[in-house]
Amino acid sequence: MYETDVGKKIMKQKIFREYDIRGIVGEDFTPDDARQLGKIFGSYVYETFGPRIVVGRDGRLSSPLLGAIFTEGLVACGVSVIDIGLVPTPLLYFVAHHLQCDGAVMITGSHNPSEYNGFKIMVGGKPFCGEDLQHLYRLFSAGTYCEREGGTVETSDWSEQYLHFLQNDFQKNYGSSSLRIAWDCGNGATGDIVSRLLQSLPGTHVLINASIDGNFPSHHPDPTDSKNMQQLLACVQKEGCDFGVGFDGDGDRIGVIAPNGTLLLGDQLMSAFSEEVLHHHPGSFILADIKSSHHLFRSIAKSGGKPVMCRTGHSHIKLKMKELGAPLAGEMSGHIMFADRAFGFDDAIYAALRFIGIFSTKSPVLSSSLSFQQWLKAQPHSFKTQEIQIPSEDKFQCVERLKMILQKEGETFQDIDGIRKEDEKGWWLMRASNTQEIIVVRIEADTLPYFKVLQEQVKEYLHKIGLEIAFDYALAVA
Repeated sequence: MYETDVGKKIMKQKIFREYDIRGIVGEDFTPDDARQLGKIFGSYVYETFGPRIVVGRDGRLSSPLLGAIFTEGLVACGVSVIDIGLVPTPLLYFVAHHLQCDGAVMITGSHNPSEYNGFKIMVGGKPFCGEDLQHLYRLFSAGTYCEREGGTVETSDWSEQYLHFLQNDFQKNYGSSSLRIAWDCGNGATGDIVSRLLQSLPGTHVLINASIDGNFPSHHPDPTDSKNMQQLLACVQKEGCDFGVGFDGDGDRIGVIAPNGTLLLGDQLMSAFSEEVLHHHPGSFILADIKSSHHLFRSIAKSGGKPVMCRTGHSHIKLKMKELGAPLAGEMSGHIMFADRAFGFDDAIYAALRFIGIFSTKSPVLSSSLSFQQWLKAQPHSFKTQEIQIPSEDKFQCVERLKMILQKEGETFQDIDGIRKEDEKGWWLMRASNTQEIIVVRIEADTLPYFKVLQEQVKEYLHKIGLEIAFDYALAVA
């Protein structure tokens, strides 16, 4: 249990990251920092947009105290707080959208280990990220806030409205399902909502790890890492399920696992989603991040869409999505955003329903000709790595040095977020992580021989900028 250390403020700039504020409670920030942050943020939103801010929290052990004390700070500055309690992050977005709140804050450590926590923020209906967060840190450092009378707290339960939206969308667009699905909430914040949802969802469903427990006793809550999906895979195989769906700690990221152990990441799921969306919105922009498979961008174009490669980061992609009026966007990491029939934010529960619906009996697109297993078998075959992480204290400088080398050699590449070098047979990516002191590398090729060629290219270029890589832990996945 975390206790308030009154007067001790240690909040570090490094936890004001590109997309959110996140660090280790008691080491990177204290609960008293959360109170101060509430005052700073509350004053900023009140003066810039208005007084209404919705606050939710995940199931971590530190979240109740952080949520309560952050709310104290908001109220001290005259904010009208709508406290929606323990919810998945998509439910917070849902409430913020429907109430048109001036601000929204989710107390969550996302998929990080249990000792982490933090704040995901929206202001004026848009993600609060990048320079916005750095500005907030400057205000925090300066102690810039204004206390006011009139602050209030209203507790509100929006779970029924959210569930009605989910159930109604599935019923209206798919009607029924003959699929057998396994679900793994990973002891995260989705447990209660998913448990209630499955009581009325068509098909047969097996649910594991639905109890919300901030210790995460079953496994780490990250569905993009295959080792965290092994319990779900065992359930899929034991229960004879068509596939399994896993969520991260706060429910905004999805992973899907097939009975044969194939882990489908966000870019693979986007291939199915884009086909369905483009059936209803032909010629639309479809967005995916720079880490996504080249096969996804080709698939979007083949389905009549306009593929757009974006910087990694759900906040950046959501802003670009609004700018282009795109009905769908997604990341390899499992953030999937639907503006088609939904509201343009990342909701893993909704994405799961769309994926199930596509392969259900009344789906208007894929299921008319393909089952899930047939669709999976028909996907383009390639050899690829998962994300390879190379520790680097000067990660951005390393990427800039690589860029200069490639330019000097006359090579062509994409540099919207790191370096992506691509040709018709494959691609590789090196980019500086916005959340950790690492360089992220990913490689994909259509054949194993060419995959090995790209491996050697990456190894050579890393050596040129003073870094080394070992591929023995990053074997190609067919």
